Amino acid sequence: MPNSKQPTEKPQPKKRGPNGGARPGAGRPAFVPTASERKQVEALSGYGIPQEQIAMLVRDGIHLETLKAHFAQQLGTGKAKANAQVGKTLFQRAIGGDTTAMIWWSKTQMKWTEVQRHELTGADGGPIQTQAQVVEIPAPIADVAQWAASAKARTDGNPDSDG
Repeated sequence: MPNSKQPTEKPQPKKRGPNGGARPGAGRPAFVPTASERKQVEALSGYGIPQEQIAMLVRDGIHLETLKAHFAQQLGTGKAKANAQVGKTLFQRAIGGDTTAMIWWSKTQMKWTEVQRHELTGADGGPIQTQAQVVEIPAPIADVAQWAASAKARTDGNPDSDG
């Protein structure tokens, strides 16, 4: 009887991508931002829109980490350009004589401050008078009206007495 068993070869593993894992070409394609999206992100960042909301407006929504990874420059330059424009306008108003703009500029850019000092005194400028009163509360109070009557009786109707 001839030997019908043929030597079997060991199965070859599937080809993997350069980083291991699934086969090449499998999965979602890499995110590549368009010029229009870059312009949109820069503008929204300049308007002060939070990054979470900007991420929802790119395509049909992207992950916040994707936004930060692919649009970092636009997020920074959008905010910087907006701040520069507001600063320019504020400066022009300040040097044009706008008192409010001048005050705001001097406080924020020149570190000027206003100091206000408040003093509290008693009657005729004397010391503040304080008075403490101890009230005994029986525990538990079953009837508030009964407690109020007993408190009144202890003070003889005089709230300033020591009881």
